[in-house]
Amino acid sequence: MKYLFVHQNFPGQFLHLLRHLHAQGGNEIVFISETGHGAMPGVRRVGYRMPPAVPIGGPPPVGEIARATERAAQVARAARALRDLGFTPDIIIGHHGWGELLDLGDVYPDVPMLGYFEFFYHPCGLDVGFDPEFPFSPTSAPMVRLRNTLNLQALALPGWGHSPTRFQRDTYPPWARERITLLREGVDLTRCRPDPQAKGRPFTLGDVHVSADEKLVTYVARDLEPYRGFHVFMRALPHILAGRPDARVIVVGGDGVSYGTPPAHGCWREHMLGELGTWIDPARVHFVGRLPYDLFCALLQRSDAHVYLTYPFVVSWSLREAMACGCAIVGSDTPPVTEFLRDGKTGRLVPFLEPRRVAQGVLELLEDRKLARRLRTNVRAQAVRTLDMGDYMTRYMTLVARLTGREIRARDMGRDMGRDMG
Repeated sequence: MKYLFVHQNFPGQFLHLLRHLHAQGGNEIVFISETGHGAMPGVRRVGYRMPPAVPIGGPPPVGEIARATERAAQVARAARALRDLGFTPDIIIGHHGWGELLDLGDVYPDVPMLGYFEFFYHPCGLDVGFDPEFPFSPTSAPMVRLRNTLNLQALALPGWGHSPTRFQRDTYPPWARERITLLREGVDLTRCRPDPQAKGRPFTLGDVHVSADEKLVTYVARDLEPYRGFHVFMRALPHILAGRPDARVIVVGGDGVSYGTPPAHGCWREHMLGELGTWIDPARVHFVGRLPYDLFCALLQRSDAHVYLTYPFVVSWSLREAMACGCAIVGSDTPPVTEFLRDGKTGRLVPFLEPRRVAQGVLELLEDRKLARRLRTNVRAQAVRTLDMGDYMTRYMTLVARLTGREIRARDMGRDMGRDMG
């Protein structure tokens, strides 16, 4: 089959699918993305270049819409060049978040499209206004709704969609969910797996050395920001450090802002260190930035208590990976975390907004080895049942077969063609 993928940031959410299609053999794979770095065997990249942004009057969502319109035009231009060279895909797969797919139906009107629907914004009840530390003015509600312009444009296109969690799919209006398959994403359970020997040996990460008899607390986010509860975690640290003098903390994440807004000055890491001052011992709390994947997995394998916090928003990949590594997880009692973890069964769930409760959850897992061991065993078993990459690929290919009407080899066909494929 011929596949056309589209995502501004190669390979986006499609890394594992691309590997699977290449391993199958017999597929022609083209990937349109913004000009940049990166390559994969069996994948032909076609770049597009965005012109410099031009300031546009009006509220920020207006500028986002204008930028998305330009992005859609650049992707369509690249697709027309492919078409004129004789390439017509059997299916187009991409992410709807940046408008890249909006004009492809004009280029390939008869080709089915499968789009990734990540999140539908709401002015109340989800991430907006969730954290009282960052109050939301009701007069800003129209701006939040305006951010759904690309979502609504995408939903008006022909084709189909999928979302990775029930929570994310259900942020969309009921009338839209009928065209969005719940397709739970998988994890490489071979790379992300428990290491029974890790707890009993020293661990070194750069110039950070954790001895065998020290307890290791971990926190991971792509960027250290309030949406991922970084401020709450930092305020929990003084209680954790005081309660366990043998505890050491490693914090993984960049200083940018993936979601939400930056502080008035500097980054959130600097902001929280300035707030907490000497309560944070730099000899015991280590900020290591972003890590290569193998080191990231090794860190999770050594972790004695892993903290994952999030607003009611898009779930991080790191939660799935922590589950697969068999971490003892302290998670926020927020959707979609509750879609993955059950309190006392596969993790310890705590109120997002209460740093002392976060600290109590961590201290409980460090103290109660029997509980921590049971949670680690159960969460790994949950990952094996629900996050297997092979099963995810089977369900993905089943959906592709349904949309294209083309035969997929028997080993790639799922047992159920239902709407909720997860």
